Amino acid sequence: MKHLHVLPRLLALLAGAFMLGGALAANPAADPAEEGTDYKRVSKPFAVETGKQIEVAEFFWYRCPHCNQLQPALEEWAKKLPPDVKLRPVPTVLNPNWLPAAKTYYALSDLGALNRLHGKVFEAYHKEKLDLDDKAELLAWVKKQGLNAKRFEAAYTSFDTHKRVMKGDQAARTAGITGVPTLVVDGKYMTSISMTFTEERLFEVLDQLIERARKERGGKSVQRKPVATGK
Repeated sequence: MKHLHVLPRLLALLAGAFMLGGALAANPAADPAEEGTDYKRVSKPFAVETGKQIEVAEFFWYRCPHCNQLQPALEEWAKKLPPDVKLRPVPTVLNPNWLPAAKTYYALSDLGALNRLHGKVFEAYHKEKLDLDDKAELLAWVKKQGLNAKRFEAAYTSFDTHKRVMKGDQAARTAGITGVPTLVVDGKYMTSISMTFTEERLFEVLDQLIERARKERGGKSVQRKPVATGK
């Protein structure tokens, strides 16, 4: 009768192999993503905000040099995502001094300027060495970008912005995120460059985790070209 106890384990292994095979369809040349090395499961999965689309939540801080370094390649990768996948940046407040940058993100979003200025905020902090945490300097920068400073300030200080900042921070803490940049696929699988060590491997792992999430949602495999990071 011992073989009856082995059957459930065998079925589980076969199911895992099927899921992995689908994940590798994203990039057949990539090594399989290893749990505990390339990624880990979120201890307390959180609900996504992208509905039927697979969510890739990017927990970041504008002043983080590693987030700044990753941003160009991440933007290029996001441009090639299939229609059923969406990258959702989540400004994180793991420390109190991260708050101004998070509020800037949501204020720009409210003014419809986020797509145009998201990358420029990184440049302002890291290339131009501006202190956008200082409100006067921030508002002066906002004016230079062609925005209405009063409207921006109203959005920056609004209760709605505060609620969104706290919601993103709570999601990060629930997921057990302790550093940025960290990416979470469909609220379940967490990875980062600190785990993969290279951008190329990070995107390979993300593609595999997206494919896994797609299978879990009952979708069909989608092949896509790997991202060239220049590294």
